[in-house]
Amino acid sequence: MCEFEAMKAKVAALETRLNDSEKQIAELRKNVAFSAEAGPRGAIGPYGSETDLVYQRVITNIGNAYSGSTGVFTAPVAGVYYFTIFSHAGGRPGTELFLCLNGTRVVQIQDHPAVHESSHNGGNAVFLQLGQGNRVNVRMGANSHVYGSNYHTTFSGSLVGQM
Repeated sequence: MCEFEAMKAKVAALETRLNDSEKQIAELRKNVAFSAEAGPRGAIGPYGSETDLVYQRVITNIGNAYSGSTGVFTAPVAGVYYFTIFSHAGGRPGTELFLCLNGTRVVQIQDHPAVHESSHNGGNAVFLQLGQGNRVNVRMGANSHVYGSNYHTTFSGSLVGQM
């Protein structure tokens, strides 16, 4: 009987380890992805100073890391993330958007005022290594504008892999 009890204890210990491992794997597979559109406002800007752009219409928010009221993505876990920004605007003035990490500019979109064009489109993308709690948002340059309706101007991001 002692041998049976020892085997029973080993099986129980293995079941505990298996359950712990399954929980860890589920945590590592944590899904984080969002897409938001600047609308439904129509023309946004120009403003006299640099301004945070709040993408109010949330399309997807898996993991709830993006805030449609502040326009800020907050990394729920440390890892490598992929972000995109796209813009649409018409005529004058030009467009200038900055993707910022913790308040520091990382990449930008810039389109000068057009004399003969009726619309501008731009985009940029970047992979960023973020720590848990890092914040990513988009700022609009002074005296620039975007069109915030019909899903033209978007901000998206997703977790590529945890660190």
